[in-house]
Amino acid sequence: MVDPGSISRLDKLRALEVWLDWQLRQTRARIQDIEARERQGQQALRGEEPREQGGRQAEERRPRTPDWGISDVGLGSPTAEVHRGDCWAAGRQLRAATLEQALSALADGVPACEVCRPDNVLGAP
Repeated sequence: MVDPGSISRLDKLRALEVWLDWQLRQTRARIQDIEARERQGQQALRGEEPREQGGRQAEERRPRTPDWGISDVGLGSPTAEVHRGDCWAAGRQLRAATLEQALSALADGVPACEVCRPDNVLGAP
């Protein structure tokens, strides 16, 4: 083991410099990742397809969460329910739906989810 007293102040500062440089590179990489995710999220809100960045393969990206969906619920006699795409109560059987399909379903009497309340967001009766 090295005696801390035998290391010069200059060597300690150089070691600190190397560590701080590593930390700065890690921080900048994390910032780039977060900015890329935010750009993808903003593009998704505008309905744009995400662009390839940094050589990442399309297979690495998660499928886009639909804005709206219709799920079949119930035991025995299934009934449909309209959900927001990010609703946790929708389960795994959520079928993606367009805005028009969700509004049409609500107008046709398909009940809205009591958790995410898509009818309130869409202004449907």
